[in-house]
Amino acid sequence: MKHFTRLFTELDQTTKTLGKIKALMDYFDHASDEDKLWTIAILSHRRPKRSVNATYLAEWARELSGLPEWIFYESYTVVGDLAETITLVLPSEFEHSDFTLTYWIDFIKSLEQLDVPQKKEKIQEAWRLLNESERFVFNKLLTGGFRIGVSQQLMVKALAKHANVKENIVAHKLMGNWSPDTNTFQDLLHSNDGTDISKPYPFYLAYALEDDVSTLGDPNEWIAERKWDGIRGQVIVRNGQLFVWSRGEELVTDKYPEYQVMLNLLPDGTVIDGEILPFKGELPMLFSALQTRIGRKTLSPKILKEVPVSFVAYDVLEWQGEDFRARPFEERRRKIEEICGRTDSKVLRLSPRVHFDSWEKLADERMRSREFLSEGIMLKRKDSIYRNGRRRGDWWKWKIDPFTVDAVMIYAMRGHGRRANLYTDYTFAVWDGDQLVPFAKAYSGLTDEEIKQVDRWVKANTVERFGPVRSVKPELVFELAFEGINRSTRHKSGIALRFPRMARWRKDKKASEANTLNDLNALLKMESGGQVAGEPGSQDAGGPGRPDEKLPKIFE
Repeated sequence: MKHFTRLFTELDQTTKTLGKIKALMDYFDHASDEDKLWTIAILSHRRPKRSVNATYLAEWARELSGLPEWIFYESYTVVGDLAETITLVLPSEFEHSDFTLTYWIDFIKSLEQLDVPQKKEKIQEAWRLLNESERFVFNKLLTGGFRIGVSQQLMVKALAKHANVKENIVAHKLMGNWSPDTNTFQDLLHSNDGTDISKPYPFYLAYALEDDVSTLGDPNEWIAERKWDGIRGQVIVRNGQLFVWSRGEELVTDKYPEYQVMLNLLPDGTVIDGEILPFKGELPMLFSALQTRIGRKTLSPKILKEVPVSFVAYDVLEWQGEDFRARPFEERRRKIEEICGRTDSKVLRLSPRVHFDSWEKLADERMRSREFLSEGIMLKRKDSIYRNGRRRGDWWKWKIDPFTVDAVMIYAMRGHGRRANLYTDYTFAVWDGDQLVPFAKAYSGLTDEEIKQVDRWVKANTVERFGPVRSVKPELVFELAFEGINRSTRHKSGIALRFPRMARWRKDKKASEANTLNDLNALLKMESGGQVAGEPGSQDAGGPGRPDEKLPKIFE
């Protein structure tokens, strides 16, 4: 555990890429194969399942600390993280131990079979065997809240150097159904065994285009498509079996029974990259419609009828068992057009090209994105190979400008981690007549200095306190930016925003000048094609959102 704790500390204390890679390489060079494998799993979000209720952990730590309940929970609201709070209140005395990371992972997994008194005894014993830093890491693993500032791509770089294996091969080996319970480190990185027919390829991700599009050079070197707002996925057909993977490395085949027709549409040895999107008519439905299917254990005939799902194909990564990723995108594009052109199925759809002969014309097409319920434009260089991870140069996403609205802050809540002593999470409201109605929460977009200024203002202008939350005088106005707007039955305003964040602090505006609920409802109607989401004929109700004869037939 000491080696892993040192790695955690080093990764947490540096923001430099080279520093993180060096820390990972040093760790991999000295750790046991078992610990290396579990470290890869943890950094790949394959953490052991939480086996103890957080309330019990808090109570057992408070008991050992001897603190009154109110002091413990007041400390928790200040610290903002249960694992860290427990670590800070536990007695500083500990007994030395040399147990490995793998030992403690097995220890955590074994707790699941124990009753509550047995769990308490085992965990309090563990706390006595670990020093403060080790306790913190242990508590993070226990609570399931383990987060560390290192990307999968950095881990792949370090592993590739350590194991002397190419990065793209390492990235591919880390995909799919593997687990430290069933694989060894050597199996994972050095085996040539291809028995896992479900294994997807690492996803290639685009960077946001922030410079002028003309900086990309000759427009004839690029292919443009719409950017769709769904779930990125891969459809795999191998050995007569179908596998569907999400970008989050989750096997989701059972969640999309419509895709079973792919076994008839695609030959063995085919892997296609694309977007999981709900459709009615010839336009995608709003993302909120897809959310009604996400997380359901069972899919009723009603939900399958109301939110039918298609797969919009972008790329072909494997064809007849051959890896196609090193071929130029223009060639892969012709192949995916050929594959989709063989069928008139509405389940498999080709992502249409956006034709343009100048950057000015493409800019005009980008401005039309919302007509197609699209987020903007994807640009892919014709000669680009399919790489892994987020890379600059060949693939760009050119998103449309977000919606904005001016809103009044009415509540503030403490942040987490390094912001636990600051009020950083805010609730915003708009006017409904002479009343302020809450409609959105946001916590990102301000600079550190602005956050400190708002924090001081919140503490000086508090009206009421509710634990870590304070209601404040309705005076501060912020411009919120967001990607989409939907009807919501869960919110008093009837409105839900997609990806809200603070674009700027409107110190030039009075609270009375903020937007109204009528403004949001007008925007909602415009966004959903003239009808409010959730009404008959609207996107949420399963209709296309506007009369069929007005829809662009872009997927035919």
